[in-house]
Amino acid sequence: MKYVLLTLISAMLLSISWPTYGVPFFIFFALVPLLMMEHGVSKFSDFKRKSWVVFGLSYVCFIIWNAVTTGWLYGAKNPDGSHSILAVLFPVLVNSLLYSLVFQCYHWYKNAQGTYWGLAFLVAIWMSFEKFHLGWEFTWPWLNLGNVFSEYPKVIQWYDTLGATGGSFWILLINVLIFYTVRIWQAGRKRKDLIKNTSIVAVLIIVPMIISVVQYNNFNKKPTGSVNVLMLQPDLDPYAEKYSKDSLIIENDLLDLAEKNSKGKIDYYIAPETALPGRGSISERGFEKSVILNNLKTFLSKHPGSVFATGISSHKFYTSEENLPKEAYQLNPGLWVESFNSAVQVIPNRKVEVYHKGKLVPGVEIFPYMSYLKPILGDAMLNLGGTVASLGTDKERMAFANPFNKGKMAPIICYESIYGEFTGEYVKKGANFLGIMTNDSWWGVSEGHRQLLSYAKLRAIETRREIARAANSGISAHIDARGEIIEDTFYGDKTALFAKIQLYDEMSFYTRAGDLLSRFSIFALGFLLFYFLITRFQEKTRKGRAA
Repeated sequence: MKYVLLTLISAMLLSISWPTYGVPFFIFFALVPLLMMEHGVSKFSDFKRKSWVVFGLSYVCFIIWNAVTTGWLYGAKNPDGSHSILAVLFPVLVNSLLYSLVFQCYHWYKNAQGTYWGLAFLVAIWMSFEKFHLGWEFTWPWLNLGNVFSEYPKVIQWYDTLGATGGSFWILLINVLIFYTVRIWQAGRKRKDLIKNTSIVAVLIIVPMIISVVQYNNFNKKPTGSVNVLMLQPDLDPYAEKYSKDSLIIENDLLDLAEKNSKGKIDYYIAPETALPGRGSISERGFEKSVILNNLKTFLSKHPGSVFATGISSHKFYTSEENLPKEAYQLNPGLWVESFNSAVQVIPNRKVEVYHKGKLVPGVEIFPYMSYLKPILGDAMLNLGGTVASLGTDKERMAFANPFNKGKMAPIICYESIYGEFTGEYVKKGANFLGIMTNDSWWGVSEGHRQLLSYAKLRAIETRREIARAANSGISAHIDARGEIIEDTFYGDKTALFAKIQLYDEMSFYTRAGDLLSRFSIFALGFLLFYFLITRFQEKTRKGRAA
C-alpha cells in the first residue's frame, strides 16, 4: 500500500506543478516519491515480478500526470460535433507509456549497476528522451520538464543560455540529489551529511534563481528599432463557421477588423493561423491571381508602408509522378495535390512570400510514419478541421523581411512555438522579432490555449526576441524579450491588439548553441551503456577464468 501511496504523491506533485494553474516549485521533488517507490520495491519488497510492479506503478503515476495536465484535449471535436475521446486517450496513454519505459530502463540499469550509476542514467535517459520527443513524427513535448516555469519568467532568465531543456536538466538533477539525500539519511542517520547535502540542494535551487532575477532587473539589451504591429483576432468558430461561411465574407470581416483598429501608422498586420480562405485552400501556383490575396493588396494600397502577414491553407497541384513529394495524394488519374498549413506575407507590387509550417500536429496534420502505419491503420486520423493525409512542410525556417523598415518577422505557426531550438532557426535566418500565428480554439475555454500562450514566453527568453501573437479566438498577446506579457486580449473576443514591438539583432547563446545539455546527455547515455557492457563482459571473463 505504501508503494501505491508514494506513486500517487508523485502523480499529484507533477500535476499541481504545471502551468497555467499550478505552482512549479513542487517539481523539484515531484519525482522523489516515485524514486523511493522503485527503490523500496527493488530492495525491500517480496514481489516476485518486481520489474512489472515498478512499471505498473510508474505507468499509473504518468497517466494521472498526463490526464490532469492535458485532459483538455477532450475538448477537440469529431466531424459530427461529439467530443473526440481518441484525441485525449491516445496522447495520454501513449505518452505515459513512453515515460514509463524511460523509468523502467532506469530501474533495470540501477539494479545492474547500483544506485549512483542508476541515478546518473536516469538524468541521461530522461534528457535524451525529451530531445527525441522534440524530433520524431509522434512529437509531443508538451510535458517536457523545463516548460514548467513558463509562468515565472523572472526565475528562468538563464534560459537564454541553456534553454528549456536546461530547465529539464536542472529539475532532474535536483530531484536526484534530494532522493540521494533521503537515502543517505535513511542509511546512516548522520546529521552532518544531511546538513551538507541539503545545503547543496538549496544552493543549486536558489543560485540560478538569484542569477535570473539579477538578469531580469538589469536587462539592458538595446533594440535596433521598432515596428507597429496590429494583431487581428477574428474569433471564427473553427469547426462550423470557418467551413460554412463564404471565404470572401470571412476575409471582409477580417479586413473590417483591421480597418477599424488602424490608429496611426501600422507596419505589420498579423492575422492568425489559417485565417484564410475559410473553406478550401489557395493554389500556390495562382497566388498572384488569387482574389483573396489581391484583396489584401488592395487593402494595403490604402495603408502605404504596411505589410500583411496571415496564416492560410494552401496547396500545389502535380500532373506527373516524377519528383512527387511523399505527402502528395492523388485526386484523379494524372492529378496529385500537396496541402500546406502556411504563412504568407503580402506586399503591394511584390510576389507573395510563403512559408510552410514545419512542425505538424501528430494525428491532425501529419500521419506519423505513414508508409509503415497506413497499411495497418488505413485513414485513422483525427479529423479536427485538418486532414486525413499528411501536410507538406518546409525543411528550413525563414524570416519575412519588411521592405519599408528594419522588421524581419519569424512566421511561427501555432504548434511550432513549443519548440525552442526549432524557433531559434528563425532567428538564425535573420528574424528580429517573433510573429506567432495560431488557432487555439479547438479545445474551447480550457488550459490548452493558456498553456500554449505560456510556452511562448520561453521562446521570448531563449531567443531574446519580442513576440507578436495573433490568435483566432485569443489569447493574442505582446510578449517582451524577458518573457513578460505586456498586453493581451480576452479569449472569445472579436478584437485587435496594437503593439510597438522592439527589434533585437543580438543572438543569444542558446540560439547559437541550441539544446547543448541534451546533446551532452545523449553522449553520457551512450557512455553509460558502453560502461554497462564493459562491466558485464569483464564479469563474464572473471567467471570463466574462475571455472
